[in-house]
Amino acid sequence: MDLRAETREFLTSRRGRITPERAGLAAYGGNRRVPGLRREEVAMLAGVSVDYYTRLERGNLSGASEEVLEALAEALQLDEAERGHLADLARAANASGAARSRARRAPAPTLRPVVQRILDSLEHAPAFVRNGRLDVLGANLLGRALYAPLYDSPERIAKRPVNTARFQFLDPVAARAFWGEQTDRLAHDAVAILRAEAGHDPYDRNLTDLVGELSTRSEDFRRLWASHDVRYHRSGTKVFHHPVVGQLELDYEALVLPADPGLQLNVYTAARGSASEDGLKLLASWAATTLLESGDTATGDSAPGGGEVGAGRGLRRERGRR
Repeated sequence: MDLRAETREFLTSRRGRITPERAGLAAYGGNRRVPGLRREEVAMLAGVSVDYYTRLERGNLSGASEEVLEALAEALQLDEAERGHLADLARAANASGAARSRARRAPAPTLRPVVQRILDSLEHAPAFVRNGRLDVLGANLLGRALYAPLYDSPERIAKRPVNTARFQFLDPVAARAFWGEQTDRLAHDAVAILRAEAGHDPYDRNLTDLVGELSTRSEDFRRLWASHDVRYHRSGTKVFHHPVVGQLELDYEALVLPADPGLQLNVYTAARGSASEDGLKLLASWAATTLLESGDTATGDSAPGGGEVGAGRGLRRERGRR
């Protein structure tokens, strides 16, 4: 990732969305050519010189203090995720050459066996572990069953982890069938998560390759990527339209794994006594008869022959019986 370009475009896009009225500057200046703030207005609100702010917006965050970054975040009315993104960009800009070299050489986080055991112990809740690139590194049986359309997608690369962004943008018909009315919001969220990850780890070659492929092949991805929105993915509710058990409305919680920086455990649950709780029980039964009986029990992405594809093969067999 071009760190200067990322910084420049992020700050420019945030400045462009703040109107003078929203910033409390309704009477400041006339003959405006753009709806957003001018550079001198941001500088005034942040308490820095116009020249200094211009330098920051041109992509040079080196040497910027925490106080300056906080003042800038206040002036641009950044939310928590945007503040974190700005801090990540500044941290990368201030990293020494040795630190950047270490970051480039650092191995990607992988799923430890003990974490897979934790996943497998969650027998009644779909669960999986993902990284910041939205690769699903491992899942429990119910999680694999829930995400069967992703494993079954022709866009899934054999012997590599399922990637939810690839499914979202490169298999859009299947994605819309799976996520229904929430598809557009989830597409925006996926891009915002990837954008945040790009600021957190600008030297991730696999992320750069993924963004390049999605930008080349998906106009929707290019449009959303250009917005420079970022967000955290912590909790919420998703509605799935599963091809076997129908609609499932599930709450999710994202749990950070402190011993594995960059990885998080996502767990889905249904409200007690709800139709979705019954649907999960039916999904568990389908998973047991379709996945376990077929021998496709591997839950990690490194399983021989691409173990996670098993859920997809089971789904194809189930469709064939209908």
